[in-house]
Amino acid sequence: MPRVTLQTLADYARHVLAAAESAAERYPVTATVRLPRLDLTAHLNDGALADAVGQGFIPAPDNQPTVGKCRIFVADPAIEGIAAPATWGQAEYTHHGFATQLAEAGLRGSYFHDLDFWQFYDPERRVGAQLMRSADGFPPWEQGAPLRAFLHWEYAARGMRLTHAGTLGIDGKGVLLAGAGGAGKSGTVVAGLLNGLDSIGDDYVLIDTDKGVTAHPLFSTLKQDPEGFARLQLKPRLKSHGPLNWQGKYPFHIDDIAARAVPASLDIVALVVPHISGGEKSSILPVSRKDAMIALAPSGIAQMPGERESGFRFFGELTRQLPCYRLSLGTRPEEIAGTISAFLARGIS
Repeated sequence: MPRVTLQTLADYARHVLAAAESAAERYPVTATVRLPRLDLTAHLNDGALADAVGQGFIPAPDNQPTVGKCRIFVADPAIEGIAAPATWGQAEYTHHGFATQLAEAGLRGSYFHDLDFWQFYDPERRVGAQLMRSADGFPPWEQGAPLRAFLHWEYAARGMRLTHAGTLGIDGKGVLLAGAGGAGKSGTVVAGLLNGLDSIGDDYVLIDTDKGVTAHPLFSTLKQDPEGFARLQLKPRLKSHGPLNWQGKYPFHIDDIAARAVPASLDIVALVVPHISGGEKSSILPVSRKDAMIALAPSGIAQMPGERESGFRFFGELTRQLPCYRLSLGTRPEEIAGTISAFLARGIS
């Protein structure tokens, strides 16, 4: 099996991109989805990832203009002309060194060593390749937000950013919910959806700061751990849900619990950091921009390979543009939703 080093990385990336693209007619599945300002076409093999691509996105409205198109080839050796993935051949592997070496060649990419799982993207040509050992040789998080890294690189090249955050809103205005895993983002989003609020996602959303701060939906999957699933009484409300995922959470789709169609966007009026306080009632109080940045940036940058410096600049500017608050969460879903609704109503009026 060939071994890749920093010195041969760019050449290997170009080789993988060329091989994956040259096999375009031999992929069993081709799926195209209309996303905010982007038409995404994915070529891939049958299997769970193809199902996730087919079901895991929230399509953009037909009347929303498309600015560009990108093509992603999800390759594995079962596809004629695709070789098995190489492995990393140096003792030391660092995400920063990997990303820097590719950036110097005008490319983006990532590598997950446990699976020899490679992703490469050419932002100028808007072509990407994901190379796996088999059709199901992807990391467990890939199904919940399929092709996330490629969308991150594509949108970052156009001045937008995938952000690890949840959202809640009403009448087109909304808040961005930021925090590390376990902070209460997903539970807060579900509580809001079950009590009349809108959301465009509970994990990753697309942020555009061209004219104010606007959030757009990408992925349709929500998730809850068994405790939250029971507390929010989700089972009788859902048509179906998946088995526990790699995080020990039940995945389901936002359309299954949303009172209305998912909005095409939300105008973000505040950055809110949820906190499980243990108190009975919820409250929203100002928080420092530093604390908001700590809640927002680290997980977003760590989970989005490459673009580290530009990521810190983007999130730093975001916390300067938005007023920042801490949401101390109460225990009752309807009370949490009411607190956020009242907060948004005060901001709108």
